[in-house]
Amino acid sequence: METNNTDLSSLRINRSEKNTPPGSRKNIVIGVTVIILIAIAVAGYSILGSIFGSEIEVKTVAATFQSPAQSDAIFTASGYVVAQRKAAVASKGTGRLIYLGVVEGDKVKKDEIIAKLEDMDVKAQLAEAKANLELQEANLQDSKNTYMRENALLQSGSATQSEVDAADASYKRVLASIDVAKAQLEAAKVAVENTIIRAPFNGTVLTKDADVGEIVAPLAGGLNSKGAVVTIADMSSLQVEADVSESNLERVTPNQDCQIILDAYPTHSYPGFVAKIVPTADRTKATVTVKIGFKKYDSRVLPEMSAKILFMSKGSKQIEGEQRAILVVPNSAVADRNGKQIVFLVKYGKAVEVQVSTGQKFDSYVEIKSGISNGDQVIDNLTDAVKNGVKVKIKD
Repeated sequence: METNNTDLSSLRINRSEKNTPPGSRKNIVIGVTVIILIAIAVAGYSILGSIFGSEIEVKTVAATFQSPAQSDAIFTASGYVVAQRKAAVASKGTGRLIYLGVVEGDKVKKDEIIAKLEDMDVKAQLAEAKANLELQEANLQDSKNTYMRENALLQSGSATQSEVDAADASYKRVLASIDVAKAQLEAAKVAVENTIIRAPFNGTVLTKDADVGEIVAPLAGGLNSKGAVVTIADMSSLQVEADVSESNLERVTPNQDCQIILDAYPTHSYPGFVAKIVPTADRTKATVTVKIGFKKYDSRVLPEMSAKILFMSKGSKQIEGEQRAILVVPNSAVADRNGKQIVFLVKYGKAVEVQVSTGQKFDSYVEIKSGISNGDQVIDNLTDAVKNGVKVKIKD
């Protein structure tokens, strides 16, 4: 057989021709187009959903400055500093004020004379009572001599029994008159003493309620009369009286440690304790008054100052003196995402992610060193649904 001239080109595979059935290319194009349209629809739905979708309800809390003690407190209450020993000092008598020896802020000792009333009339009565007593004492000697003389004459038969009895009755009347004169003298002395106003205890003058020249009366019944002359408080008896809601009362125990922070000095803390739980409730406010004693305090603490009471848990460390206030938010308002500590603010109805730097942690709060400021409202109780740019609605 002759093979040299055989045409082998007929056996070559023609790779330029695809083994594609008729019409398959058109199906592929249609399939790709459908996939692209589906992708565009999904993307569009996501975009429109983010723009016009339903809002996420969130709750916001404010970033606030707190002391470390505030962060460790079980709960807080508000109250006022009250002197447990306080008196509105008045006169027992009625008269014109002629002397006032104290002003606001002066310290007084017990029985110290702080004011005097006009006393010329009562002093005249005192002089009259003294003179009357002297008169009755003079009559006493005369009636006594008469009785002794009549009794001697009776023994000699020169006087009758009736004359002796009359002398005896006169003598006894003089004795009784002396007792009356002594009582009148004591009453006059008391009236004079009532014109002198003395301090009832060691204390500090809080207010001056009357001036020299004004009429002072025990009950201040007149239009222009004054009752109290000064108000005095024992500054060693200061306590804070706080209203504690009935729902928190079970968390209060006698001698429980507290921290007292005066509104006037918000960075200073005073150690205290629960001194007394008043055994009655205020039905209108649903509260019970709790008296908080100071373990130590200084001259800056004054009656009627408003204060905040931090009721501490057992074993909490009490702090005395100045405290550095730190910016804190609840732990539930901070999230760790992609290795960053973040919070979410609400601006123009959307959640805005803000990176923050955190510090020390407390029971339910965490310190914020940077990123937000005091008063900023952050979203609390963060969930995975809260993301940057998500539309949110703040719960009432």
